[in-house]
This record gives sequence, structure tokens and C-alpha cells, in this order.
Amino acid sequence: MKSVAKNVTINDLDAWGSVADLGSEILEGKGEAFGKMTFGAPTDPVSSAYFGVSKSKFRMTYPFNEHAVVISGEVELTDENTGETTVYRAGDVWFAEKGTPVLWDVKTDNFIKHYLAVS
Repeated sequence: MKSVAKNVTINDLDAWGSVADLGSEILEGKGEAFGKMTFGAPTDPVSSAYFGVSKSKFRMTYPFNEHAVVISGEVELTDENTGETTVYRAGDVWFAEKGTPVLWDVKTDNFIKHYLAVS
């Protein structure tokens, strides 16, 4: 069994380019992306990873079903289908369905989550 570490920092993650490289539209900031796979690979039907991003605002459409746990930082997510906005902080959890358009507003210098993705 693997544990999800609560003390992961951006320095523990690998540079993944920007969120634009991952299919997002950057609206503000650089949207620098960081990550580290903890199970499988991004193209596998089931995978998990740490994902970090620098302070920014961007729009993305979820490419998979995702269960996420916030490790650090603060993000405001807006489901653009419903208009519902929620602020997430360390320990908070969400589930997003594949195809959901989400506006991300990273409020802190960086934000880190651990996610489980199912395509």
C-alpha cells in the first residue's frame, strides 16, 4: 500500500511545462505545471499522480474522471457547466467527471493536489 504524502512541495515534483502544454487555456500568470506519477502512466486507463501549478488562472476541460485531494495551497474552481464555484484548501477533496469545463484560479504561490484518474 502507498501513502499520499502530506508534505510534498513543488521542489519534490518534476517540471511538466505549462498547463497550456496539457491542453489548458491560460488567462493569467504563467501556469507552470509540475508533477510526479505515483501509479501508472498518463495514458493508462487508471493512473495517479501529484500535480502542482503556480499561481495562475486557466480554463481546462477534464480529460478523465478525477478524484483529487488537496495537499497544499488554495484554488477556486468554477464548474463552467453549472456556474458553481468552490474554494479548496489542504485536505479538501473533489470529484470531476470527464468532459467538465473548469475555470481554475490558483490563489496561492503554488497549489498541489494528488489525483486518481480513470479514463
